[in-house]
Amino acid sequence: MPADTDSAPMNQINFAISAVIRGRRTIGSFRPDVPSKDVVLEALDLARWAPNHKKTEPWHAILLGPETAKAVVALNAKIITAAKGAAEAESKTKKWAQVPGWIVITCDQATDPLRREEDYAACCCAIQNLQLALWSAGIGTKWSTGDVTRHPDFYSLLGIDSSQQSIVGLVWYGYPAVVPEQTRGPMEAFLRELP
Repeated sequence: MPADTDSAPMNQINFAISAVIRGRRTIGSFRPDVPSKDVVLEALDLARWAPNHKKTEPWHAILLGPETAKAVVALNAKIITAAKGAAEAESKTKKWAQVPGWIVITCDQATDPLRREEDYAACCCAIQNLQLALWSAGIGTKWSTGDVTRHPDFYSLLGIDSSQQSIVGLVWYGYPAVVPEQTRGPMEAFLRELP
């Protein structure tokens, strides 16, 4: 994938990892071919190497097959129809039905509020690892936290006990049909140095 050419030169950081981080994009349109399950499993293995306080490893991944993905598309259409009408639901259904790969990432629900926050952050890091690993293989992703991911029927459909786990994201994956351009603000807007 192309790297951002407007970036500052990297002297100490590995160029390959820099190119993957700067080049990764959220993909909204995929080609129809489904990436190899072996590559996806390798990326999921790398995802679990995310940092996590107290080494809780709170993350779980669910690979959705075609039958489950169709059920998710139907559930999403039902939710959107109720909220925004049939025309909007039909538009979303067409787009969602074309997504080649689906992964759901969940997080254990700790009873301690601070641990819960730390575990959620660790799961977000795991998703970023997953996205970067897939991107390095030419596979794009879109991390969604839309309404369907919070709906009780989604939890039921996937067999998730909401008292034990929360859904951190629904990750679509596939080969990009379009790779959008992206920029970031200047480093000066991001960084503050103190004496």
